[in-house]
Amino acid sequence: MAGIGHNQGPTLEGGHGWRRHCWSAARAALLPVLPIEVVRLRVKRAAEIGLDYRTYASIRAASGHDVIAFLFSSNALHLPLTPGRSGPVVLPPEQVAKLQGLRNVGRGLLAQAPLSPADLAGEARVLWDPCTPAPAPLASWSETRRQLRAVLAHARWPAGGVVLIGDTTLERDWVATAQLAHYLPRERFFVA
Repeated sequence: MAGIGHNQGPTLEGGHGWRRHCWSAARAALLPVLPIEVVRLRVKRAAEIGLDYRTYASIRAASGHDVIAFLFSSNALHLPLTPGRSGPVVLPPEQVAKLQGLRNVGRGLLAQAPLSPADLAGEARVLWDPCTPAPAPLASWSETRRQLRAVLAHARWPAGGVVLIGDTTLERDWVATAQLAHYLPRERFFVA
């Protein structure tokens, strides 16, 4: 037992390696061993929603829910924000192919200003339901939460099953604000 002034750091006594081994073994024994059928279903589900199994399993373990929808930021899609652009925004073909390949999962888009949902054309427009303006960068946390929760309510998605795909630190913070399941950087989603 630690006495007064002990900072709860690692002990300097011998046997540290053995204690670490015992701790690791006990921790591993606590984790459930999934039947192979469950693992196969989860591998299939991960492929269906465009994620590698490791990413899917970590999201599911952290949130306790299946992924039912992805909410993309227009930043994650690297959509142009140039106010003087000519014509509507068109997604690159590789992104369209990845997004069209998703099965049994919702897709929503948060359009960062000055981009608006009306700026999307063709394939870019039909991929999203819902497609709404993103919270303003300087909006209060309560306003951001209210706006994100309104998007989820409109789509009838529970927050615990929605993964945000983003590209900025601000968007990462939206996950905690709206109590979403997880945040994935764009590189991890589009590379998988």
